[in-house]
Amino acid sequence: MTLGLQITWLFILALPIACISWTVTHEEIFREPREYFIRKSTTCPTFWQWKFFYLFTCEYCFSHYVTVAMLLITSFTLLFDDWRGYVISGFSLVWIANVYMTLFALVRQGVKSEKLEAELKEEQLSK
Repeated sequence: MTLGLQITWLFILALPIACISWTVTHEEIFREPREYFIRKSTTCPTFWQWKFFYLFTCEYCFSHYVTVAMLLITSFTLLFDDWRGYVISGFSLVWIANVYMTLFALVRQGVKSEKLEAELKEEQLSK
């Protein structure tokens, strides 16, 4: 695979990783399990239990596990065709996916801010 094609795959594979990681750690559909994991991550007696439950509440942490699953599914390697390619592609995918999630969070914050401003203007006009 050429370097250009590898880079294209890198940016494409990071999209579902970001989507899955964000959905599990932020969206309403997983609210109840996430609240359970948050509660368990603060009350577990052992370090390992705390870490296990915490990974479901942090999009950065969770994206590493989603990336490993994606690498197992796709066998995507970057620059090298052996284990080094998996390591490089793994960390690269995590990084790109987290850039996507950060950009999404910024856009979402902007949309919420604009929505609040519109509601305030509407409320002022109705008075």
